Amino acid sequence: MKIDKNFLVDNFKTIFYALIIALLIRSIFIQPFYIPSSSMEPNLLIGDRLFVSKYSFGYSRHSFPFSPPLFKGRVLSKIPKRGDVIVFKTPSDNRTDYIKRLIGLPGDKIKFIDGDLYIDDNQVLKTRISTNDTIYCGINVIPVNTFEEKLPNGKKYKATYRKEYSFQNSDKFLIPKNHFFFLGDNRDCSKDSRFLSEVGYVHKNNIVGKAQNLFFSSDYRIGSILKFWQWKEIRVENA
Repeated sequence: MKIDKNFLVDNFKTIFYALIIALLIRSIFIQPFYIPSSSMEPNLLIGDRLFVSKYSFGYSRHSFPFSPPLFKGRVLSKIPKRGDVIVFKTPSDNRTDYIKRLIGLPGDKIKFIDGDLYIDDNQVLKTRISTNDTIYCGINVIPVNTFEEKLPNGKKYKATYRKEYSFQNSDKFLIPKNHFFFLGDNRDCSKDSRFLSEVGYVHKNNIVGKAQNLFFSSDYRIGSILKFWQWKEIRVENA
């Protein structure tokens, strides 16, 4: 069987161009992400798939796959808003992707007192909306109180706390210049900026992008989006 060389070349070009276009879209515009943990419950569940916009806050080397050292700093930089859900590279290794909610801006003072969140000595308004919820923490299911928190800029979201408040009080966190402070919405089951040796303050250059649209959500135990026969509850909404 004779193989047409032009046919092979044309197909190779098509695949090559498609890969280049996909890489550009993934690097410059949007990138799909998978939620592997329960740290952002009840708003983002294990197994959720969402789109993250790369253009929302400008670009750093971490905007690109494998974080190549193409340039220093951040270009077209924009300041994130308090309450945004953001994907960033952990400062400890500059490699692992985390997704958390932005709570503290540069210069802010963050503190927990008796289980309540304070920003610049002002308590964040927290309204209890449920006392009968359960939530995942690893493989464990724990009872929680669910609150609606309202940040100083008016951003509202749900946050859960263990009924015994395992994280009640903290030292004061003073956010350095060009750094941000992140928390998980599942407050007692999240490794975030409260843990300085593991996450701590996140430099603006470590920001990957802003969580925008949740495009698929189902029971986290299915493992694969392709196993449609195992889909249970499905959510499609904004992150």
